[in-house]
Amino acid sequence: MRRRDFLKALGMGAGAMAVRSLGLGAEAAGERPNIVFILADDMGYGDPRCLNPKSRVPTPAFDRLAREGMVFTDAHTGAAVCTPTRYGVVTGRYSWRGRLKRGVLGGFSPPLLEPGRMTVGSVLKQRGYHTACIGKWHLGMAFARKGEKNRLVDYAKPISDSPIHHGFDHYFGVSASLDMPPYVYIEDDRFTEMPTASQPRRGFPGFIRAGVRAPSFKPVEALDTLASRAAAHVEERAKAGTPFFLYLALTAPHKPVTPAKRFQGKSGLGPYADFVMQVDDAVGRVLAALEKAGVAENTLLIFTSDNGSFMFRLPEDAEADHVGKHSVQGYKASSHRANHVFRGTKADIYEGGHHVPYLARWPARVKAGTTCATTICLTDLMATCADIAGAKLPSDAGEDSFSILPLLLGKEPAAPRAPVIHHSINGTFAIRDGKWKLILSTGSGGREKPSGKPFSKPYRLFDMAADISETTDLAAKHPDIVARLTASFEALRTGGRSRS
Repeated sequence: MRRRDFLKALGMGAGAMAVRSLGLGAEAAGERPNIVFILADDMGYGDPRCLNPKSRVPTPAFDRLAREGMVFTDAHTGAAVCTPTRYGVVTGRYSWRGRLKRGVLGGFSPPLLEPGRMTVGSVLKQRGYHTACIGKWHLGMAFARKGEKNRLVDYAKPISDSPIHHGFDHYFGVSASLDMPPYVYIEDDRFTEMPTASQPRRGFPGFIRAGVRAPSFKPVEALDTLASRAAAHVEERAKAGTPFFLYLALTAPHKPVTPAKRFQGKSGLGPYADFVMQVDDAVGRVLAALEKAGVAENTLLIFTSDNGSFMFRLPEDAEADHVGKHSVQGYKASSHRANHVFRGTKADIYEGGHHVPYLARWPARVKAGTTCATTICLTDLMATCADIAGAKLPSDAGEDSFSILPLLLGKEPAAPRAPVIHHSINGTFAIRDGKWKLILSTGSGGREKPSGKPFSKPYRLFDMAADISETTDLAAKHPDIVARLTASFEALRTGGRSRS
């Protein structure tokens, strides 16, 4: 899209379309769909077999979602790492517009969500939905403090800022990644147990940091615990008879790579692939719960990931990879391509960092076995949910969120989407507009060497239609496109929003 056409489109307005205009019928609470948004942690585009025909990892649940729903082949996270992506999912706003310009939060970090900021939970709650978050939060919480200079957490007291203070009726999960203390479950605004035990540090693949742990907390059981909680929640809410929204933020296949015993050795490709199989199983359990409860037909279930896989791609002449030596964090391409044919890994500005699986199933509305190649972003969840629920987002909410409801229904959006902005762990930017991707740096912005620095020049330009692996820089050949995309990026960055 030309910059002048893009700016014109913004001026036309791209607010939420009325539910009736898309054929969803009356807005009575009983007729609105349930929405289940499942976010894996660090799963690559090449992990599900339905997206990577060469994958040898069995993923029957993912394959079923693809077969019975829609596959989005060009979906991107708001950032190449956990926290900023999750901020975008919950708020519909790029994280770099706020105080988090690079990196991620820890398990004891203060809240990242601004007081009073609208979330996908609060939008749906206002429209009569019961809203719940189960799993990894990683957006900071306000723990009660005690001791000298309030340095210690008071685990006996309520948490004054948790998901239930940001539009969710219920929460159960962990404060951050499963390799970050404190290792204890939180329910609503309370710790479920006093963390009186100690977790020692371990190396890869079961990498975990040292810290306090509740005596009954076992990282190897976390994924099954969250899946069981989610399945029970679905059955409970289905009986209530009102629409529900479930944000299920899984803790895997992020480190520690600790698949349950029944999956260990099952893939033949090492613990990481075994863990991918268990993530698939967790999604399958949610699907089964929806069917058992009789609500699967009118439930929109979306599965995606918060960024790409952390597994490196090793040369074929490497001495060993994860298959033969589990302590090796990487695969030869002949073994498995966790990030498909994409360049880079989690944390990078390259596609491997932010180009993720995105599968959507809604039997009542989404045509089975369909594919959508339109570029979308995980920040789009908020506007999509608002669209489905018949809500209109105010100007100070969902600034970078665009409804994909028309795409789900096989229709064209009323107005074109703004270009998607990519962001790496060190704050490097890229902009994606149509087939063109401009990286505003000389490096990866993450793990691949050189990492470079944000805005170091010369910028690099890639044709994503012809070169999805980002092998050939075309910046010198197309200086006009570089100039246009640079101007579009600056307009989006300084304008404070993508959505008009």
